[in-house]
Amino acid sequence: MTTTTISDEEFLQRIQSGEKIEANDPMPAEYRENLLNLLEMQADSELSGAYGYIPWIEKAPTVHEKLLVAQIVKDEIRHAYAIYKCLEELGVDIDKRIQEQDFAYRLQEGDVNIGTERAAKDKRVNIFYYPIETWTDFIMFNFCMDRGAGHQLEDAKDSSYAPWARAIKTIFNEEMMHVNHGDTWVERLANDPATRDEAQAALEKWFNRTMNIFGRPGSRRNLIYQKWSLKHRDNDAVRQAFRQEIEEKVAKAGLKMPEWTPNYDENV
Repeated sequence: MTTTTISDEEFLQRIQSGEKIEANDPMPAEYRENLLNLLEMQADSELSGAYGYIPWIEKAPTVHEKLLVAQIVKDEIRHAYAIYKCLEELGVDIDKRIQEQDFAYRLQEGDVNIGTERAAKDKRVNIFYYPIETWTDFIMFNFCMDRGAGHQLEDAKDSSYAPWARAIKTIFNEEMMHVNHGDTWVERLANDPATRDEAQAALEKWFNRTMNIFGRPGSRRNLIYQKWSLKHRDNDAVRQAFRQEIEEKVAKAGLKMPEWTPNYDENV
């Protein structure tokens, strides 16, 4: 890492001209702070997500599905590794970070609803605090959250921070494979009278939780992300793109769209 300083104005001119930033380039404190926050959120989410999937290798209904779930777990661990390496390049002690957190921690299921709050000290997206209790849960997580993550990663593919943008290209493609797995199974579950009601209930649970991950419209932090070209869209623009796609898929499967009431964290 370089200790050379650079003014906000000069740095903004560089990224506005299309220049990409590398790990050893000088960067303003605000840029670095917000870049670290985004990377920590993604890395912690990828790792905790993988831990949540691991039990479903054993519980998957067929040998073929066990293989597919194992591949998804492998992908998520690799995604976490790629983003943690980005953090390491910026001077973060990633082994210490991982050792200090319990990424396998989950809330107890039931009536627990934490809205947009976090339930521990790590920076995972809060949907990863909820347990996956059934195979249909697992499928709806693929269908909703992996798709939601894909919409969020769209911006990162053109981030001003080059190492992140490079890592996202492969991650995005693999997330789309996870989404396709969810799509296939949602149609299967929805078309089977024995599992249709269960599929609808799982959709209502995971859709609402996914809608909360995007953050408050016009949030202060997101405006800073956009300022530095770390992101390019408002939180609600990403949310609505996700919702529109979900509506199309839900209609195709013959399920009913859930109702969602906004629950925004003012600090996000």
